[in-house]
Amino acid sequence: MVTAIPRAGRIAASVLLLAAFAAGPAQAERFRWAGQTDPSTMDPHATNIAPVLGFLNNVYEGLVRRGKDMALEPALAERWEPLGAEGWRFHLRRGVAFHNGEGFDADDVVFSYRRAASEQSDVRSFFATVTDVRRVDDFTVDFLTSVANPLFPDGIANFMILDQGWAEANGAEEPARDRETFATRNANGTGPFKVTVREADVRTVLAPHGRWWDRVEHNITEAEFRPITSAATAVAALLSGEVDFIEPVPLQDVPRIEATPGFTIHRGVESRVIFFGFEHEADALRYSDLASGNPFQDARVRQAVYHAINADAIVDRIMRRNAQTAGLLISPTVRGFRAGLNRRLAYDPERARALLARPAIRTASHSACAAPTTAISTTRRSAPPPSACWRRSG
Repeated sequence: MVTAIPRAGRIAASVLLLAAFAAGPAQAERFRWAGQTDPSTMDPHATNIAPVLGFLNNVYEGLVRRGKDMALEPALAERWEPLGAEGWRFHLRRGVAFHNGEGFDADDVVFSYRRAASEQSDVRSFFATVTDVRRVDDFTVDFLTSVANPLFPDGIANFMILDQGWAEANGAEEPARDRETFATRNANGTGPFKVTVREADVRTVLAPHGRWWDRVEHNITEAEFRPITSAATAVAALLSGEVDFIEPVPLQDVPRIEATPGFTIHRGVESRVIFFGFEHEADALRYSDLASGNPFQDARVRQAVYHAINADAIVDRIMRRNAQTAGLLISPTVRGFRAGLNRRLAYDPERARALLARPAIRTASHSACAAPTTAISTTRRSAPPPSACWRRSG
């Protein structure tokens, strides 16, 4: 991750991800930041994508959250413990207020679970092993699971809690996944900021939640997010003072911004891993010249593709050393990561060609490779070079 903010604007270096802010100057500040993608909804259960969940973590909270170091820590639950192999018990924080002043309790957790686990929800996968959620008392809730799930608390860090009364009063009992409800453009969480203005694809304005339960570590009086899809426009807005923070920073512009007095580049390794996934479960390979069959169902073909990718060259020449190679699908910040397994197979075009030359292996002369075009700019950068590597390896 590479981000840039003026030195005078360091008050909110991590506002986009964690709602946890670096200390800043003593005076109050208005903070303006820009990103490539506008959150498509204010409903935390309607879609499971980073631009939405990352933004709404400033507004809504869950039972647990990720700290500045990505470690799991208490949020609306003060503590939790396993119920043997039957599930988990969460002890809720008392004295928490939603943005509209209503108090938070177990009823809101049970309601939010039912909503988030419904068929209309895009985050129901968080609760794949959950069979029921029971209110023990006003500030205790049990999540019952079909099997022992030691990682369950880690898996619900983005499960956000709505005020049951507010949702029911405004007809937002179900997630607005394929339609618009009151929760699409309005929000009522317990988080450090509340939404005061929502103009989709134009701007979203936040104000501090005066009754937030946690310790405030910022001096922001108002925060305004603007989606700017053009990288060049975003850099120009930063350098002109129109915004205080942009993320991501175009890699080609990093030296220019670093050389400009008054600006700072912040670098860090994200928890996201970019990888190629193949449709090996399909019996027929789409978007290819094969009339039938799917070569990617053969592990040797997938291994050949792996050997043909020069990951070090992508990091050096395309990402300009602003990335790391990975041998696992999870990053070091994710529970279960094992450094000893984080080793890549060697870049070996000859080995790739030898694998593909074996009898009984059918390959296509061409096949489509799709990558996101807006939300993840680094994916867009890294997708073409492997295609060239594959062509050289046959």
